[in-house]
Amino acid sequence: MRNAPEMSIQHLLSIKRLLDDIVYGMTKVRDNGRKDAILAIAASQFRRRGFERTSVRDIAEALGMTSGSLFYHFATKEELLVAVMEGGVRDIMRSVRDGLAGETRLPERLLSMVRSHLKALLGTRLDAMTVLLYEWRSLSPAAQTRVLASRDAYEALWMDPINEAVVLGLVESDAVLVRQTVLGALNWTAQWYRPEGRLDVDALAQSMYTMLFPRVAASGAKSTSTLLGRGN
Repeated sequence: MRNAPEMSIQHLLSIKRLLDDIVYGMTKVRDNGRKDAILAIAASQFRRRGFERTSVRDIAEALGMTSGSLFYHFATKEELLVAVMEGGVRDIMRSVRDGLAGETRLPERLLSMVRSHLKALLGTRLDAMTVLLYEWRSLSPAAQTRVLASRDAYEALWMDPINEAVVLGLVESDAVLVRQTVLGALNWTAQWYRPEGRLDVDALAQSMYTMLFPRVAASGAKSTSTLLGRGN
């Protein structure tokens, strides 16, 4: 009986710790949701006004919050810009990697990469991706190094299939130039593509893949015809 009070106290302490964990988890989810909203609005403002012409107050007012509340999540405007850009890189890298899952042949891999890149670029994160492409010069040297390291990691994903195409004689021998040309063409679609236009993203991807990798596309078509012929 003498242990009953001690057991009750221990039980209450366990309940308190459990409740503290629940409250912490709920707060973290709420904060993450708030951060996502801040990043989306900041990306939109940076894209439309430019980083230099966008103030923290502009972003805060668009969110219906005070500048002080915004600084609770991000210490500086540059930190907010870096978060927008790194989020854009993560999204496009995830999209391309997911699209590559299960693809083994070179034509299908490159087509998948073109399609996945365009879907990430022209989708719901268009603002963040456009900011990534055109506002990186607004970053300090240290922040540039950080963001460009993420961008370089993404661009490196393209080198394996492009180098394979070089070995097969299906693209020009300068693999880096091929990559720069391909990504430059794909990224420029952010300036002119309109979803209500005559091409959806899948059709656009197919057309750009054929134009950017004509010999790879032709080799894929020949392989398919050969397989169909064997089936007959």
